[in-house]
Amino acid sequence: MKEFHQEIRNLMYKLLENIPLYFDKNLTLNSDGRKLLSQLLRYLLYEHREYRDLASEVRRNPTIENIIKLAKVVLPSKEVNKVLDIQFKGPYKHAMDRL
Repeated sequence: MKEFHQEIRNLMYKLLENIPLYFDKNLTLNSDGRKLLSQLLRYLLYEHREYRDLASEVRRNPTIENIIKLAKVVLPSKEVNKVLDIQFKGPYKHAMDRL
């Protein structure tokens, strides 16, 4: 797995951990989410030009599915799933699943 700058990872966590804040009811990025995504992609493409196609796809269609696809490139898949479980199931359900 490639190593990504800490700022890229932090911005991705910020997007995933605040879904109600950055996504609309259709789970598409709102204007604040698009600003955050733009900053994240700027950092990503500065370091890793090979993700240019994925970045343009996410920029063109910023749905939760495409954001997750990008997140699984930047973060370990296990971490992405953990954050999404907490966001969609809630922290108590997540804790109960581990028992």
